[in-house]
Amino acid sequence: MERGERPWGTYTVLEENGSYKIKRIEVMPGQRLSLQMHHHRSEHWIVVSGTARVTCGETVKIININESTFIPIGSTHRLENPGVIPLVIIEVQSGEYLGEDDIVRFQDDYHRVDHESEADGAGAGVEPVV
Repeated sequence: MERGERPWGTYTVLEENGSYKIKRIEVMPGQRLSLQMHHHRSEHWIVVSGTARVTCGETVKIININESTFIPIGSTHRLENPGVIPLVIIEVQSGEYLGEDDIVRFQDDYHRVDHESEADGAGAGVEPVV
């Protein structure tokens, strides 16, 4: 199984085929993923442990254990752990292309945004990271 470590926590790919990918994502307390979007995939997030703060477009909501949310293709989104225990979600990606390089970052706590793009007004960088 593919496993990745990030500044905010870890992910493990549980299953993958041409049209979908299933990941287990663990976000450490007080951490958050970049504000991002994808051109080729949607995501469905199911919380299995902890509490998630989810930004999707202009909406911010709290998602608890056994609740879920849907992130449409092209929507700006972010996953955060506002709690004191690790947040664990199951992410189901679906779309025509599921590569890790289908990510546009708009804001990132860990300085993984392409600052040249921000300076020229594009507002985001593309990087091969979750």
